[in-house]
Amino acid sequence: MELLTPEFSFWYHFTGEFIGTALLILMGGGVVANVVLNKTYGQNSGWIVITFGWAMAVFLGVYTSLKFGGSGHLNPAVTIALAATGKLKTLLVLPYILAQLAGAFTGSVLAWLTYQKHFAVSDDADAKKAIFCTAPAIRSSFHNLATECIGTFVLMFGALAFTDPASSLGTLNALPVALLVLGIGLSLGGPTGYAINPARDLGPRIAHFLLPIPGKRDSDWGYSLVPIVGPIAGALLAAWTFSLIK
Repeated sequence: MELLTPEFSFWYHFTGEFIGTALLILMGGGVVANVVLNKTYGQNSGWIVITFGWAMAVFLGVYTSLKFGGSGHLNPAVTIALAATGKLKTLLVLPYILAQLAGAFTGSVLAWLTYQKHFAVSDDADAKKAIFCTAPAIRSSFHNLATECIGTFVLMFGALAFTDPASSLGTLNALPVALLVLGIGLSLGGPTGYAINPARDLGPRIAHFLLPIPGKRDSDWGYSLVPIVGPIAGALLAAWTFSLIK
C-alpha cells in the first residue's frame, strides 16, 4: 500500500474525517449544551433549535471533511455500509473509523470546555449526559434498536442518492445531507435522540465517562450498544436495498 499518495494515505484520509467529525460534535454537542444547561442565552429554546443546530453541524462537518481529504461520512455506519457494497475501498475503512471516533471524542471535549462554567451551575445530571450521548425517551431495547435502525436506514438511503457517482471514495454532498439529518431529527428523533451514528454516540460517551464533570451520573453503558448496532444494521440494510433497486 502506498502511504504517501493521497488515494491511499492513512493520514491524508484520517485528517479530513477527524477534523470534520470533531467540528460536527463540537457544534452538535454545543447546541445541546446551549439548550439544556443553566444560565446560557439559549436555555430552554427547545427541540427545534437542537435539530437545526445538528443540521448545521452536519453541513460544516461534511464540507470540512471533504476539503481536507475525507469523504464526509463522519459516521462508521455509513463507512461500513459503503465498503460492504463495494462503493468504498476497504483500505479506507480503518482510517475513516478511527478518525471518526477520535474526532467525536475531541469535539465533545471542546464542547465541554466551551460550556464548562455552565456545567458547574447546572444540577440535572441527565441533561449533562445528553450533551455527550443519546438516551431513549422510553427504554425498550427492541424498540430503541428498531428506531435507530430505521433512522439510519433513512440517512443511508438518502445519502446514497446524494453520493457523487464519479467518486471512488463515496463522497457526499454537504447541504442535502444536512437537510436530511434535519428531517430525521424532526420526524424520527423523538424516541431515542437520533444517534444514527456510532462514533457520534460512543466517542462522546467515553468523554463523558472520563471528564471531571461536576455532578455527573453514570455514562449508561448498558444502553451504549443500541446506538452502535442499530445504525450499522440500518445502514447496511439501506445500502443493500438501494443496490437492489438501482
